[in-house]
Amino acid sequence: MMDEKLLINLKKQSTIIRKHVIEAVYHAKSGHPGGSLSSADILTALYFHVMNVDVKNPNWEDRDRFVLSKGHCSPVLYGALAEKGFFNKEEIVKFRQADSFLEGHPSMRYVPGVDMSTGSLGQGISTAVGMAIAGKLDKKNYNVYALLGDGEIQEGQVWEALMSAAHYKLDNLIAFLDHNGLQIDGNITDVMSPEPVVDKFRAFGWNVITIDGHDFVQIIEAINEGKKTEGKPTMIVAETIKGKGVSFMENEAGWHGSPPNEEQRNKAISELDEILTKLEVE
Repeated sequence: MMDEKLLINLKKQSTIIRKHVIEAVYHAKSGHPGGSLSSADILTALYFHVMNVDVKNPNWEDRDRFVLSKGHCSPVLYGALAEKGFFNKEEIVKFRQADSFLEGHPSMRYVPGVDMSTGSLGQGISTAVGMAIAGKLDKKNYNVYALLGDGEIQEGQVWEALMSAAHYKLDNLIAFLDHNGLQIDGNITDVMSPEPVVDKFRAFGWNVITIDGHDFVQIIEAINEGKKTEGKPTMIVAETIKGKGVSFMENEAGWHGSPPNEEQRNKAISELDEILTKLEVE
């Protein structure tokens, strides 16, 4: 059973990261809020409870690795890294600006804490597989984590990577699927259905766990189960809500890649502040 204080702290942290997402895309007047908001709880659990990283030594060779395979959702990664202390939080509002190192897609050359430059969908999970293979060859104990979008898995390269991970028995690899059901053009089942995803992942030789992607207890229990699984990689299918935490963005495909205007930004921040206030009372 999770400690109540830890649970509240994780909820607070994910809400603050969601505020960073809104501020980033608002000030940039571009970006991808929907899928960033839906995956905020997953990244919060990883960076603030699970992963072994060192903010003073971002390239520490024994650290756990994280790959944002759906690289367009960089605002949520930047929010998590800033809150963790990899760089100054004030940089968030410079997202996508010419003089900022926070590009639209994360770059390992410029952003402390980013383990892989991503953006071209399908390539992130492939590099995560490579990292996990390297860990095995070097006899390291680190784990590799990756986050995929459910629209992203329409890419054929994803399935080649999944097949490779199972073939090489990469039990040091745990991937999440942000299964919010929406992509830029609408419902994933209307665009190019990848369903049934659970059956497909299992058929490709993965250990598969299905969870509520907004429940910290389930997220952390699934990660722990994945760590204990021997001889195969783990895919955690996280059922999420696109735009989670901001009422008018939730379950709306239009917010996949659209920034809020000033009125919408103010409403979103107000709603998230209200959540924080309630958590303070708890």
